[in-house]
Amino acid sequence: MKPNLTDSLPYIPPPPGEMSRQDFDRYYNAIKDFYDKDFVAHGFNGSILVAKKGRVIFEDYHGYFNLFKKDSLTSHSAFHLASISKTFTAMATLKLVEMGTVSLDDDVKKFLPGFPYDNVTIKLLLSHRSGLPNYIYFMEKLGWNRLQYCSNEDVLSYLIKYKPPITNRPGTHFEYCNTNYALLGLIIEKASGKSYSDFLQTNFFIPLQMNDTYVFNMGDSAKAMPSFDWRGRLEKLTYLDTGFGDKNIYSTPEDLLKWDQALYTNQIFSAKTLEEAYTPYSNEKRGIRNYGYGWRMNVYPNGKKVIYHNGWWHGNNTVFIRMIQDSVTIIVLGNKYNRTIYQAKKMAEIFDAASVLEDEEKPGGTKEFNSVVENPDSLALKKPVAVKPVRKAKIKLRKRKKH
Repeated sequence: MKPNLTDSLPYIPPPPGEMSRQDFDRYYNAIKDFYDKDFVAHGFNGSILVAKKGRVIFEDYHGYFNLFKKDSLTSHSAFHLASISKTFTAMATLKLVEMGTVSLDDDVKKFLPGFPYDNVTIKLLLSHRSGLPNYIYFMEKLGWNRLQYCSNEDVLSYLIKYKPPITNRPGTHFEYCNTNYALLGLIIEKASGKSYSDFLQTNFFIPLQMNDTYVFNMGDSAKAMPSFDWRGRLEKLTYLDTGFGDKNIYSTPEDLLKWDQALYTNQIFSAKTLEEAYTPYSNEKRGIRNYGYGWRMNVYPNGKKVIYHNGWWHGNNTVFIRMIQDSVTIIVLGNKYNRTIYQAKKMAEIFDAASVLEDEEKPGGTKEFNSVVENPDSLALKKPVAVKPVRKAKIKLRKRKKH
C-alpha cells in the first residue's frame, strides 16, 4: 500500500508545448486509424496514450479492469507495468548516485554481504552486463518450493548458497537478466535505509503526483488489476509474484506521462545523470539496438535516439516509447495477453518516418516454465499453481480541444 510520506522533493511539472491544429489533427487521425485497425480489431483490452511535448493527442481506455466483472477501465486503472518497472529501479539507483550514497563503480558486495561473484558492479547490474544467471529459471531448478513465495532476499540467499554459474564474464556481454534488477531493488533499500516502495514514493511518485502508481505487495492483492491469457482465462499468482525491482510496479498512462515529462527537466535528475542513463553500453554487436541504464534504445546513424522499454508478465503486455528528440511519448498497457500491443512501435513512424523501431520482443506465444522462454519478461504456466504465502515472510476516447 502507498505510505503517507511528507519528505518528498518540490517539483513543478513543465507546461505542455504548443501544437498547431493542423498538426494535432494529422497526428490524431493517423493514431486513431492505427489504433482501430491494429489494436481494437484484434481484441485489445487496455489503455493507450500518445502525446507530443507533453500534450495529449490521443487517449483511450478500451475494455475491462476485470474481464469477469465487466468493470470498465478508466484513467485511474493501474496496470502491472512488468519490465517497464525497471526504468524506475534504474533511475532510483541513479538518484542514489546523485545523493552520493552509491557509486556506479561500487562492487555489489559492498551492499550485499556474502554475494559470491567477483567484479560485479552497480553499473553492470544497470546495463545487464553482469553475467549473472536469471533467478526466474534457477530458483526452481535449485529446489525452491513453488508453493512458497520467493522474495528478493530469497534470490540473494540462493545465489550465496548455491552460486549458480555465470553466463558470461562480467562486463563482456549484454544479457537481459531479471536478477540484476532484483538485486538493485535490495541495494536501493540498503543504501537509502528505506523500503524500495518508500524510496520511490518519496522521490518520484509523490513529488510527480503519480497518485495511481504503487509498488505491489501481497496486501494489494484484492485491489490490484488481474491479468488474463489470450483466451480470457485468469492468470493466477505464482511464487515469483512478490519480488520487486525487475517488475511489480502498477501505474496508469497518465502517471507514466508525468514520469516521462519529469525526465525532460533537471528538477529530479541532473543533465549528466540523464545522459548516462541514455548512453548505449553494449556495443559488441553492430546495429541500432542497445541498452543504457534501465532503458532499451534504438540509436540511429543520424544520432537520434528512441528510448523505450517493453514489458511482459503473465497476461500483461506493456510498451513505453520516448522519442526524446521529437518529445513524443507512446504508452500502451494491456492486461489480456495480446502480442499486437508490441506493434505500438509503428506509431513512432507517424511522427518521424525514419524512426523504424527494432526491439527485442518475440511474437511467439508463452511456453512452459521449464522450457526455453523466448521473451525474458514473460513467464506463464499452463496450469498456474495455487501459491501459499511463506510464514516469514467505459470506454473513453478523448480528443483535446485546446492546441
